Amino acid sequence: MPELPEVETVRRGLQPVLEGARLANVEARRPDLRFPFPERFSERLTGKTVTALGRRAKYLTMHIEDGPVLICHLGMSGSFRVETAGNGDMPGTFHHERSKSAAHDHVVFDVVSPKGERSRVIFNDPRRFGFMLFAEGAPDTHPMLAGLGIEPTGNALDGPLLAALLEGRRSPLKAALLDQRLIAGLGNIYVSEALWRAGLSPLREAGTIAGSGKKAKQQCERLAAAIRSVIADAIAAGGSSLRDYVQADGSLGYFQHSFAVYDREGEPCQKPGCSGHIERVVQSGRSTFYCRTCQR
Repeated sequence: MPELPEVETVRRGLQPVLEGARLANVEARRPDLRFPFPERFSERLTGKTVTALGRRAKYLTMHIEDGPVLICHLGMSGSFRVETAGNGDMPGTFHHERSKSAAHDHVVFDVVSPKGERSRVIFNDPRRFGFMLFAEGAPDTHPMLAGLGIEPTGNALDGPLLAALLEGRRSPLKAALLDQRLIAGLGNIYVSEALWRAGLSPLREAGTIAGSGKKAKQQCERLAAAIRSVIADAIAAGGSSLRDYVQADGSLGYFQHSFAVYDREGEPCQKPGCSGHIERVVQSGRSTFYCRTCQR
């Protein structure tokens, strides 16, 4: 499933096309995705102006003039494609390849910019685990968004706050960090990467770094900084992708080429001075990658 950096990259790619633009026509080509489309879905959006395009955790929020907020989730395989004058562009890069087959184009937004330029924004989802729902009031009160924890993209996530979130928790540290009620938007890839940067084992009890001692405080500060930095680095790189991409200077792009542990089972640990190797274990049905030598 796309993680926060991929969704933020999608938002940034769609923002110039959608914000301030009028939805000249909205077409839902099937009655449902993961959930049925809201009643009068196309009717309530057609002719309206998009006032803002936001993100909360892994959800996109499309704010509509005099209308509901459209909450979008990409699911396992969803993506948006922008078509302008016959050219197609897919904002966002993903760890797993996205479909471009028109057979899976389920929602089409015909868009007119304030300058009168026309384009199409198309939602494609082969597995149909994504969804689009309306929030009639403030988006944060919608059941999908209510109760989400703090965003990991700003300085508000610091050591003391992280300690307060983890205090008394006996679950494995990785499982606690994946709890969306604590920190919103963290997923499997970036939790593994952040724990490696912080030198903390994903298997240790979460509450062990939430104590009042100096060591625990340092561990929480280190982990909070690692979470913020790994998310910021991934957003700056445009998310994660398995595709090779060569930048103008000849270097490989996209954050997946910077993975230290994820999908690197058996490889030597990249931390200077560490003689360990990356191992893979399964936690709650998900693969966890870590180095038992330097992650304690």
